[in-house]
Order: sequence, then structure tokens, then C-alpha cells
Amino acid sequence: MVTFKATHIVKPAEPTPEEIMYLNACDQIKDITHTPTIYFYRNNDKLDNGDAIGVLRDSLSKVLELFYPLAGRLKWSEEGGSRVELHCNGRGVPIHEAVSEAAVEDFGDFTPTPEIQDLIPSVDYTTPIDEIPLVIVQLTRFKCGGVSIGLGVSHVMADGPSALHFVDEWAKIARGAEPIIPPFLDRKVLETDKPLAAEFDPSVLRPPPSLLGEEDNMEQRKKPITVAFLNLKKTQIEKLRNKASENLNLEAGNSRGYSRFEAVAAHIWRCTSKARRHVAEQPTSLHFVADFRNKLRPPLPKNFFGNALIRVEAADTSGNLLSTPIGAAAHKIRAAVEKVTDETVRGYLDFLKGLPDVGRFRSLDNNGRPKGDFYGNPNLAIISWTALPLYGADFGWGKEIHMGPGSMGFDGKTFIIPSHDGDGSFNVAIWLQEENMGAFKKCFYDDI
Repeated sequence: MVTFKATHIVKPAEPTPEEIMYLNACDQIKDITHTPTIYFYRNNDKLDNGDAIGVLRDSLSKVLELFYPLAGRLKWSEEGGSRVELHCNGRGVPIHEAVSEAAVEDFGDFTPTPEIQDLIPSVDYTTPIDEIPLVIVQLTRFKCGGVSIGLGVSHVMADGPSALHFVDEWAKIARGAEPIIPPFLDRKVLETDKPLAAEFDPSVLRPPPSLLGEEDNMEQRKKPITVAFLNLKKTQIEKLRNKASENLNLEAGNSRGYSRFEAVAAHIWRCTSKARRHVAEQPTSLHFVADFRNKLRPPLPKNFFGNALIRVEAADTSGNLLSTPIGAAAHKIRAAVEKVTDETVRGYLDFLKGLPDVGRFRSLDNNGRPKGDFYGNPNLAIISWTALPLYGADFGWGKEIHMGPGSMGFDGKTFIIPSHDGDGSFNVAIWLQEENMGAFKKCFYDDI
């Protein structure tokens, strides 16, 4: 049980620019929600003898001078089309202070359950958006003396690399480390007058398929889901890579074997289709995002702060997915990623800018009620954290013992997370309908 003690509104330590900041097309299609993450820290002398909430407040006020847009608020744009504006008005970030009757050890392997979600601030998204903070923080102290930091960063404001940049600079300020790397805040850097050589293919933005024989996905949405947190050892990942790459003709222009992500994502895709017992003709799609920072010419600045992700889709039928080797699925995933070039990204951005309404891409309507595309059965949505600098958020009391996602899943939502131990293993957090989870777990290990 979590008991709240106080809420502190933290504003930038010094006055920051008051302005309406430009949001690009990538920002405009993002959910008006927060990405929930959790950091756990064991008890130590620095926590016992220090003022954790004071350290977080003081350092947050300083880092908000650099990342001042995060202290602002969104508003609906007068131009309509479900677009938003970012008002940099310094209204601040809330830090909730709480205590828990649990100990850090009670959370076991840190599976993202509702008990984990209790450690991350909740938001009522039916609240007017100009009242919703863009960052939310919760410091919870446990009976063992350890603490957790639950964090939510607005999807509109930052993708994974940008959110982690913010946390890293915040932690450095908290412990007095150098150098501080300020964010590159000008989101117009994505704009260009360069003419496009080809039109963008909008098929990647189409709604995902529904189960054959069902008019819509409403019945699938209603089914109860559960979460699993599964570990793949380095040797198991390499076995999947080798299986995926064994029929790859390296002499025919394929200069490299399939990556760890490509092989593991292909394995998860095949296992979900098998566990769901699809008919052979069932269309299924795997959705993920690709970071295009280094795909643009010239590349974006390394400290670019915002959203630089493009939606990517691999599609097949369940029958073909399961009747062909894992390398065929890995090939579809690679082919989808290889379509992400400077040209396709520019076309994607131009296409989004020209849409009369961008609300279709969000999971909530403009009043905060659930809606939008369904990426569950027969589909899958994978979020890869394998290339992100996830760990090392030391606020002055040592590094975290765990960092991971909150319990905000839907059927088919999956995270691939590198092990905190640096042993080359992956942790896979996946949400599936309860009736399919047992078969998925069996396939996940038996079919390696």
C-alpha cells in the first residue's frame, strides 16, 4: 500500500523564455499521455543520511532551466485538426512524495504489474490538457529504506533517447557531475524545402488487421490481459540469431547476419501467432518504430530533444509466418527498417503535415477517452530499448538496481530490454490475453 505525504510543484530555478514553441509533425501524432518508467534504489548510508526529496526538488529546478519546455503545458491549437501547441509558461513539474509498506525485495524480478504502477503518478486524461503537467514524478520510500522514482514524460515532448537525456542531465546535476550537455530544442530542424524524389507510401499508417470473421476488434479489446517478464540468456539470443541467419546468403549482397533485435523480434512474432492459434490465412502485422536521427542528411544533432521516430510495419499471414523458418520473419523486419531513409522520413513528415486531422493516431480522443487503432490480437507492437543508455541514473545515492517500464500495456505490447547486469541477456516484458499467455511462454522457450 502506498500512502502519499506531499506534492511539491517544481519550477525552473531561473526565469525561462515564455513562448509558444513549434511542434513538428512527429510530435503532433503522439499520444497526449506519458511514458511510465520506474527506477529502484537499495537502501544505503547516503539515502539514510540525506534528504532525497530535497535533492530531487533542487536538481529538478536546475535541470528545468535547460529543458524548460518540460515545465510548460499543451493546449489545443486554434487551427483544429486535433493538433496541439506547446506553451512554455513555467508552470512546473509535480513531485509526489509517498511511503510504502513494502520492501524493494517484495517486487521480485520487477515484472511491470499494477503494484509497480502504484509507484508512478497516475493522470486523469479527461482533465483539460492545459492542466496536465508534461513531466510527473513520484518518490516512494520503502520500509527497508530503499526508494523508487516513478517517472512519466509526455509522449508529445520526448521519445526514448530524449527522455533519457533529460534524466541523465537531472541525475548529473543532483550528484554534482560534469559536463552538463544541454538539449537542442529547435524542432524546426526537421523541416526542409528540399523537393522529394518520391511520394511517401502511407500504407504503413493503415489500421492493423482484425481477426478474420470479426467485423471489428471490440471483442478482442474486452478480453482480460496479463503480463510476463521473461529472460533470454545471451546464449539463447545467439542461437536465435544463428537460426535466423543460417539460410542468409552473405555472398548475395547480404553483408551481415541478422541482429539480436531482428532475431528476437521475429521469434516473439512467431510465438504470438502460434499461441493465438490463428488460421493460416490470418493477416498479422508487427509494428515498431525506428529512430531516424542518423538517417537524415545531415543527421540530427546528437542532443536533439523531441521525437525522431518513424512508424514501421512488417506484415505476413500467420500460416506463412509459422511454416517458414525464423529467418523469413527476420527478413521482413529488416526490410521494413531498411525502408527508413532520408527520403522516406521527409515524405513521412510532409504526409503527416498535410493531414486534415492527426487524432486518428492517438489512443485517446480529444476528451481523454480511449479510442484508436488496436495493436492486439492478431497483431504485435514491439518497443526496443536495446540501443538506449537505460542505466546509471545516480542522483547521489548510487545507481539504480532496476529500471523498466510501468504497467501500461495492452494485448500485444512488448518491450525488449537489455539486462541491467550487462551480461548480454534480454528481458522481454509482454502483455497478452490471459487465454494465450501459457502457450506463448511455452513456445518462447521451447522453440528457441
